[in-house]
Amino acid sequence: MTIRNLCILGSTGSIGVNTLDVVRLHPEKFSIYALSANKNVNKLLEQCREFQPSVVVMVCDVSATKLSQQLTLLGLDKIQVMSGESALCHIAQAEQVDTVMAAIVGASGLMPTLSAVKKGKRVLLANKEALVTSGQIFIDAVKKSGAELLPIDSEHNAIFQSLPSMAQQSIGTCQLADNGVSKILLTGSGGPFRTKALHELKEVTPDQACAHPNWEMGRKISVDSATMMNKGLEFIEAKWLFNVEAEDIQVVLHPQSTIHSMVQYKDGSVIAQMGNPDMRTPIAHALAFPERIEAGVEPLDFFNTPSFDFEQPDFERYPNLKLAIEACKQGQASCTALNAANEIAVDAFLNNQVKFTDIYKINETSVKKFVSERVANIDEVLSLDKSAKQYAQVIVQQMISENNQNEDTPAHAKCRSDRS
Repeated sequence: MTIRNLCILGSTGSIGVNTLDVVRLHPEKFSIYALSANKNVNKLLEQCREFQPSVVVMVCDVSATKLSQQLTLLGLDKIQVMSGESALCHIAQAEQVDTVMAAIVGASGLMPTLSAVKKGKRVLLANKEALVTSGQIFIDAVKKSGAELLPIDSEHNAIFQSLPSMAQQSIGTCQLADNGVSKILLTGSGGPFRTKALHELKEVTPDQACAHPNWEMGRKISVDSATMMNKGLEFIEAKWLFNVEAEDIQVVLHPQSTIHSMVQYKDGSVIAQMGNPDMRTPIAHALAFPERIEAGVEPLDFFNTPSFDFEQPDFERYPNLKLAIEACKQGQASCTALNAANEIAVDAFLNNQVKFTDIYKINETSVKKFVSERVANIDEVLSLDKSAKQYAQVIVQQMISENNQNEDTPAHAKCRSDRS
């Protein structure tokens, strides 16, 4: 295996940190050319000291200046510091890079990931929003450039590993039915509120929503897991990665998170990929594919592994999942608007501006608003993303105003209003 030169987009986040954990185990196989972060100067500085990349990017200009000053003090001024969103695209398509880990959360990761695709890189796709927001446009770019697309989400990576080799060689354009596949089984834990009383959901706190029972993730993804929007976005991503229709994908709740996903074949066989819930496993798989390398993850101990449980998802508990599945069937505009609105809604919840159950209300209203919009190219994707975010922000502000009015209204006035 020749040394792979890596660009890690989002190196200070959960996926980025885990990627560097795997790289640390294999210095003879991987070299870090570029790293990027948003504002986390201290973490990126620590990574620069250890891996000494050629280039680093901080989206925040002020943070970039601070990082540059710190690198100079450490005698690491040979590391080039760039800033701004356009710089992300620059490092993603750099000639020195052959492999890009796309781990920036949200729609902001779309353009640098697409830049890597257009240059024909090996793209390790952890940014599910890139496919959710642009779908066919993204896949067409992969086909045109000959880029190699490998999924990092544990579920999609599990599906990939469970497919025939012929299908693995044509991600985005594979014909699963021709390879004997009848259905994709997409597993999900159900998050921290799988058994919580429905009437209590509106009172849950951000910290409670971020306390995932099995996985360690960033706060935004953790909330998405609690609402199962994360599974909904993965549902849409699976449609494009594996070139199937919504009817060919089935969501299965599996609380133990031991089986990461499955592929059902026409002959009745089901092939599942299993392992301890640790993102280093799919990361190591994609980094070295088709080789297998040490990931730093303990193998399953079958004598101490909990028994497997499987359940159908309850759409009353997880309305965001149902909304995402419907958006997948409706078309690109619905998917783009859903992703955009959800970013705003989750951010508002994490900042204690709206309730947990308001996330669905914001998402549903936004999808209805933009369902008939035209999305035929990347500029229209970005335009719709911006419009949907602005619209969702208006809804958030309305909710904040209504909550403030309710708090300012005396209890006896509320009672009179209720009787009228």
